[in-house]
Amino acid sequence: MQVKNFLPGQYVRDNQLPINHNYLQQQFADYEVILDKIKQVVWKGDFTLGEAVDQFEARYRQITHTKYAIGVGSGTDALFLSLKALGIKEGDEVITTPFTFYATIGAIVTAGARPVFVDILEDYNINPALIEAKITKRTKAILPVHWSGKPCHMEAINAIAKKHGLFVLEDACHAIQATYRGRSAGSLGDIAGFSFHPLKNLNVWGDGGIITTNSDALAEKLKLMRNHGLKGRDECVMFAYNSRLDTVQAVVALHLLEKLEHIIASRISHANTLDIELKTISQITVPQREADIKQVYHLYSIRCERRDKLKEHLIQHGVDAKVHYPVPMHCQPAAKSWGYQKGDFPVAEQVAASTLSLPVHEFITEQDIEKMVRLIQEFYQ
Repeated sequence: MQVKNFLPGQYVRDNQLPINHNYLQQQFADYEVILDKIKQVVWKGDFTLGEAVDQFEARYRQITHTKYAIGVGSGTDALFLSLKALGIKEGDEVITTPFTFYATIGAIVTAGARPVFVDILEDYNINPALIEAKITKRTKAILPVHWSGKPCHMEAINAIAKKHGLFVLEDACHAIQATYRGRSAGSLGDIAGFSFHPLKNLNVWGDGGIITTNSDALAEKLKLMRNHGLKGRDECVMFAYNSRLDTVQAVVALHLLEKLEHIIASRISHANTLDIELKTISQITVPQREADIKQVYHLYSIRCERRDKLKEHLIQHGVDAKVHYPVPMHCQPAAKSWGYQKGDFPVAEQVAASTLSLPVHEFITEQDIEKMVRLIQEFYQ
């Protein structure tokens, strides 16, 4: 099928490189099928918390093996509303990682709490052995981030949380269908947030998110909180927020669910091939993979000597290499008032200074992988 140029703005092949991180034109080449489904929403006027949202939430409960899935406006909202539902407020502390996307920290701050950072392991995930030392009387929750779709070491984290009476909120925005010792991401803590932003493994035509939990009380509260606190049209039981997953976006998400198994399998296969080839290059460090953890590779990231020069070399030869992310959160200007200094979290800083992401999505070919490996080998010769 011929790919049509229909997605406006920054997500249309933004740099036109042959091996690109951006694959949305290919993924949504069948957009006319989705538009036909959206017509049903228009004809019914079913725009707000509509039938497709109910269907998607039901499907999501199944694939995450959770009792509840509550669709919300974005992955950021999924984290923010989860924190508010847990009772996080001004003066509280939430322990998390400094190596994450800005939204993780933004959700904590806008919920009124202060992020307390803990350094990471070589696999880019929070180091459980360092958490307990950061717990104070103000600590209310631990927020582990399943970086690039690899679940954190949740048994250790949950044991610490149980010992100290803390909540565990999974930032699973990268981690749909990831598993930890046979259990699905999203079911590993008290509550979890997922994102469907473009270029996630399951994405929609804009923003979207979902919250999973097995708690009856949290689910009931969240269903109110995402919809102004309305129990019925004329009864408001709590003044809250407007963060509903759009019915139109739920239609897109349902369509992508049909492809999700292939998307995940392709990413894992491509990552495994890259692992094998890149481990032979002494200047490259491939993160540790663990047999009892299924990683789903929202990103495929490696650590590289002379990272910036390698990135430039790859881009010059048509490979859309990217850095996620060069400045850890404790070194961001927005974090200045918290008093952190460069050097406080050495592993996170070393990873941020050396990590590089390569395209790994389902439209990458064997020839693309061979080219990426060959270019990296040539660079280090």
